[in-house]
Amino acid sequence: MTTIRWTEDGIGRAAHWHSENGAPPPATVQIIGDETTADEACRSARAGVGLLWRGDFHNGRQLVQAMSRRLRGDRGGNREATGGRRSGGRRGGRGRSRDRRGRDRFVGSVDSAGPAHDPALSFFAERDAIEQRARLLGRVVVELGPDFDLALRRAPDVAAACRAAYGPADGPVCVSLTELGGVLSAYEWQLRGVEIPALGDSVHPRYGVFSPVRGEYLDLVAQTPLPWGRNVGSVSTDTDSAEPTGTAFDLGTGTGVLAAILLRRGAATVVATDINPRAVACASENLDRLCPGADVSVIEADLFPPGRADLIVCNPPWLPAQPTSALEIGIYDPGSAVLHRFIERLTDHLTPAGEGWLIISDLAERLGLRPSGELRERIETAGLRVLERIDTVPRHPRAADTADALHAARSAEVTSLWRLGLR
Repeated sequence: MTTIRWTEDGIGRAAHWHSENGAPPPATVQIIGDETTADEACRSARAGVGLLWRGDFHNGRQLVQAMSRRLRGDRGGNREATGGRRSGGRRGGRGRSRDRRGRDRFVGSVDSAGPAHDPALSFFAERDAIEQRARLLGRVVVELGPDFDLALRRAPDVAAACRAAYGPADGPVCVSLTELGGVLSAYEWQLRGVEIPALGDSVHPRYGVFSPVRGEYLDLVAQTPLPWGRNVGSVSTDTDSAEPTGTAFDLGTGTGVLAAILLRRGAATVVATDINPRAVACASENLDRLCPGADVSVIEADLFPPGRADLIVCNPPWLPAQPTSALEIGIYDPGSAVLHRFIERLTDHLTPAGEGWLIISDLAERLGLRPSGELRERIETAGLRVLERIDTVPRHPRAADTADALHAARSAEVTSLWRLGLR
């Protein structure tokens, strides 16, 4: 663990530095409090200065919110976020181009100068702006004491939430105020749980584990006929209604919600995997509670466990882009590497009559981040055949948000379950 150092009241101070997104500790630290304005804080943050908050806790959160509003509306800040990139110029035809970070985008006939007419440019401009804004807001930090105590006026008790997210305390530690806010919010969801209509129950996500807030893909798994012939149509809450049969793998299990659905539907054995240790612990807790006594194991692995299964379910990250935090790994996957490895290795793990269920959105195609038809071509090249594609439309709020720069793509998005079999 790295160390952050500063001088306060003429005395040299130090603490551990923790950043979930891997940000380094600031080399220069300035003490700020209730008298600090958002404009002053933005100027210091742009200069790379860490801002150690010593004022009222709620005032600190309001300062960060005010900074965020200024950064959203600051065209100069947006130019900094996108590296001063100009999106003008005419181009025609269709093909592959690469942006300044070497990211692929696939463009059609575009005769307008501006990212609003090129969804790929709009997407990357938005991602760059979010990343830059998060980096600047992350420079407002707080100090947690040896037992995760937060010695600020009107501060809540954050110790339990921090232990749930970080593990046992190991001396004073500084974290960004935005990260601490995420820790507190995640702990509330961990205690409260997220209702899953497809299960008739709730799952309890942990900090750093993607929460199953988009229910349409859960419904697809709950309603698609199972490959071993037992079509229950939907999840049964009576797990003793029939003799369980069939073996399933749930790759990238997260909270374990899909593994629970498969067990409730009658899978005899489920192996759930995730590369994230927090997800492994989270899924284990949820499955112990939701499916007591079931033949299920949760292991830390990069996609496939050893062996073969009658059903292999994978809901990979949908967008080929760089994640900016550990949580975003569930959404963004550079170069679609996880998706490609799932398709390429599926034949090595399916039983002869088994099926692979790939749950994925077509948003990447609609944004010009993946060429139309590439997914089906990769499936065929891997020695697989498409048995069926079952489509649904998203129900998340952003699909109806007309103010979203990517509204045209999001409103037309389709989520699909691809039933894949061996050729």
